[in-house]
Amino acid sequence: MSADFEVSGTNAAALFDLKLHRGDGMALVAMNWKNGKRPPDDFVGFAIEYKEPGSDRFFALKNRLAFPGKDGAVDAARLSTLQSPIQKFRWVHFPRNANLDGDFHYRVTPVFMNSQGELSNGLAQEAAIQLRRETYPGQLNVTFTRGFVLSQAFVDYYAKDGDFSTLIPSSADGGLTFKPSHPETDKALAWMGFEARAAIIDVLDQAIKDQAKVSVVAYDLNEPVLVERLEKIGDRLRVIIDDSGSHEPADSAESQAAKRLIASAGAANVKRQHMGTLQHNKTIVVDGPTVKAVVCGSTNFSWRGFFVQNNNAIVLTGPEPVKVASAAFDSYWGVPDNNVSAFGKTGSAKWTDLGLTGIDARIAYSPHIKSNALLQSIATDIADGTTSSLLYSLAFLYQTPGVIQNAIKKVSSDNKLFVYGISDKKVGGLDLQKPDGNVSPVFPTQLSKNLPAPFSEEPKGGGGNRMHHKFVVIDFDKPTARVYLGSYNFSNPADTKNGENLLVIRDRRIAVSYMIEALRIFDHYHFRVVQAEAKKAKKKLQLAKPPAHGQKPWFDEDYTVPRRIRDRELFC
Repeated sequence: MSADFEVSGTNAAALFDLKLHRGDGMALVAMNWKNGKRPPDDFVGFAIEYKEPGSDRFFALKNRLAFPGKDGAVDAARLSTLQSPIQKFRWVHFPRNANLDGDFHYRVTPVFMNSQGELSNGLAQEAAIQLRRETYPGQLNVTFTRGFVLSQAFVDYYAKDGDFSTLIPSSADGGLTFKPSHPETDKALAWMGFEARAAIIDVLDQAIKDQAKVSVVAYDLNEPVLVERLEKIGDRLRVIIDDSGSHEPADSAESQAAKRLIASAGAANVKRQHMGTLQHNKTIVVDGPTVKAVVCGSTNFSWRGFFVQNNNAIVLTGPEPVKVASAAFDSYWGVPDNNVSAFGKTGSAKWTDLGLTGIDARIAYSPHIKSNALLQSIATDIADGTTSSLLYSLAFLYQTPGVIQNAIKKVSSDNKLFVYGISDKKVGGLDLQKPDGNVSPVFPTQLSKNLPAPFSEEPKGGGGNRMHHKFVVIDFDKPTARVYLGSYNFSNPADTKNGENLLVIRDRRIAVSYMIEALRIFDHYHFRVVQAEAKKAKKKLQLAKPPAHGQKPWFDEDYTVPRRIRDRELFC
């Protein structure tokens, strides 16, 4: 049972339901009071504990918020949720060793407070779930970067031990020669890059060991560890590197990388390209005697792509994905003078099945021509095909007025549907939809300083956007669940001008994984709104005690605001 991607608690005597959802490197823990009932007013939140595979000990999750002391002071320490319960009905948890094989056991306990301020516990729910590294072992692995430089976790772990500039170069063009001097560089970069960076480097290491042929298409290319791996592949490498805009000058990181790879692979194996506007792909194809793998998604092979931005990468394994991706690479390689029409007429520009056993997954590469363009069909699927929920994380949505924005607005206006989404900048009411239905723009760089107690100042993470995903999850909770994802920015240029990869995967396990990623980013930046509002109102952020006579409990909006009600019910 624990091998399922969604698992429920079984304690019939407990007052609430529990459901665990498997994410990649994370788990969604969702709770809801049973039978549609409302908790008693003395309910002050949930304590969450977990136990790793093979362990005999539960460890409590920590909470940065605490109950106010007698003098109203806020405790700056992170306290156990047994003392400072979580006042939410869902929580995304990052286990320290999520890649371990076996069951992760979760125990969730309702916590109550009496009139004397004393805490007591109700009956707990427990459930176990496997959070193994690969989403579908041997076939498909969804991976994410952490993208949480702007976070208290980053401050706690690494920002107090050295300046951010000791970890990340200030200039992309200096990336290939930059040497981090942070005292915990290796740990910090591994934490920031999360599973995506580790998986991509692992694919290249396997290729080197297997003496495989490797084909790479790169937009940004300034991360030295990755370029060093490509150099080791020698003349078995063919690489296409974008030469648009800032990538074109001789001193750009991409031009530096091209020069180095010409030296290791030969001039005939290195090509510069920009298609109609950009060669925006971030793909790797490994075709070896034993290793056959494809990497695609939104993760640029750069310092920001790995270590600062929210990104995803899919690793596909097997001869059929390699065959499909190799054909696309050959089509790009053979295009004369960035000829958009020539590529759009190839089979690679059409939806192609990836041949994965038991997984309905297709891929199409851009640019398209009019007869096989995809943007309108995706917008129609969003607008007319969403029956339960829409979750999206779309960089550059603010730059793409038209069918996708219109489709999202249509779904968002339907009170019967659940919609959460985020873009990297304000998008006419779509940048961040708050759970109370109001709209609040999120500008992370403006919210990293002067945070209210008990929070510490966070680094900006440099200029440019940090939310770089491009994915849409439709009806994750239905048999028809599907995800659109890739390097494709859901825009006209992505559809008909740029070199891009776009996948559609109709599979609930994968849809749930992206749903959790969407939620954790949404919650992360929504909390920035809460922090900004608290700062403006000169309020401290703290846990709510049971209400005095005539006041409302902390969970009142979860039972009275329609969007909050749907949130509480949907995930449990």
